[in-house]
Amino acid sequence: MGTMAFATGQINPVKFSNQVVDSVKLEISSNEEDLPINEYLTEQLKPIRKNFKRLNSIEKWSNIEVKFVEGNSEGGEARYYYLHGKLEKIIVRKYGEMAQKLTEYYLMDGDLSFVFEKLFKYNRPFYYGKESKEENNDTEEFDFEESEIIEDRSYFRNRKLIHQINNQDCGSPWATDYLIEEQNRLLSELEEMKVLEKQKQE
Repeated sequence: MGTMAFATGQINPVKFSNQVVDSVKLEISSNEEDLPINEYLTEQLKPIRKNFKRLNSIEKWSNIEVKFVEGNSEGGEARYYYLHGKLEKIIVRKYGEMAQKLTEYYLMDGDLSFVFEKLFKYNRPFYYGKESKEENNDTEEFDFEESEIIEDRSYFRNRKLIHQINNQDCGSPWATDYLIEEQNRLLSELEEMKVLEKQKQE
């Protein structure tokens, strides 16, 4: 998915939070299960998918902590999900002038196993209403339902990105250099969230 810049400004994240649902009910689709990948990789993905489904079946967490995410975005939040004192999942939302992004990190034995990313690219800036449309002789105004949606699912084993699926992918395999770049990006972003978690607990 790569890095998406989020412009600074004044936006209330609550305004958009009800438009993106936590993927507690998110499931591995049948299409994804049937992907024509080699037998060795299929076996590697099995425990990752099993862990993913286990975490998404949990209806009551021991604790959920929320932290405001600062930076170059319009605002956002990180939610840390704990089970019996152990961090199992992190859900991060970031809001921008032209987009909002949901990222979910799933841990297994304390290490990253799966990342789900969902990027909503708006058709117009969120503040671009009917008046802006008329002033600019435009044909559209901001409509969340018209957002372009980009999804990535990334599978990790021993801190290595072993497989990635994109909903706009044509089906050809990703280049090794690209996967390494994505691996480094996702691990770096996770570490930022872990630093934020420690700051919250101090």
